[in-house]
Amino acid sequence: MYKSFVKPVCDWLIALIAFPFFCILWIAVAIAIKIEDGGPVFYMAERIGKDSKKLLMYKFRSMKVNAENITNPDGSTYNAKDDPRVTRVGKFLRETSLDETAQLLNMLKGEMSLIGPRASGWTALDSYQPDEVDKMKVRPGITGYTQAYYRNSIGVREKRLKDAWYANNVSFWLDIKIFFKTIVTVLKHDNVYTN
Repeated sequence: MYKSFVKPVCDWLIALIAFPFFCILWIAVAIAIKIEDGGPVFYMAERIGKDSKKLLMYKFRSMKVNAENITNPDGSTYNAKDDPRVTRVGKFLRETSLDETAQLLNMLKGEMSLIGPRASGWTALDSYQPDEVDKMKVRPGITGYTQAYYRNSIGVREKRLKDAWYANNVSFWLDIKIFFKTIVTVLKHDNVYTN
């Protein structure tokens, strides 16, 4: 009942209520991005959504326009503190996770959840192993189990397994724990970078 009905309804209501408040913050973020380099405010990322369908995920752009795509040996996105591709505004957005707040728009469209697995890049779909695919049983989240408890401190395989576990064990109390742990993780800037 919670997973199939209560959670989606709550996600939509939360997004609807939060939208006017975040709009004020987003105006400031958009102005800062535009002032720095004049490029687009949003970055539309192709991600794997629920049931392995393609999702265009909104993010505030944190990198320079046409930045090179660099990945780590395990296939994860390269993400270092001294990454020259990241703008000054982008560094702040990433450290505070404000770049992710644009995903409220995906929540309003019913494509994402407040709490759920991290959406993987679309090109990674074929690399999923059988014990990892359960991750896609639920809608991806703005935050989730691996983001709250591990952020960038564990590898891709371990993240996928933990996200699959979450998808099979969704509950109201688990989501509450993840929500409050996310706040602590963001405020402490825990494991923001992979390198």
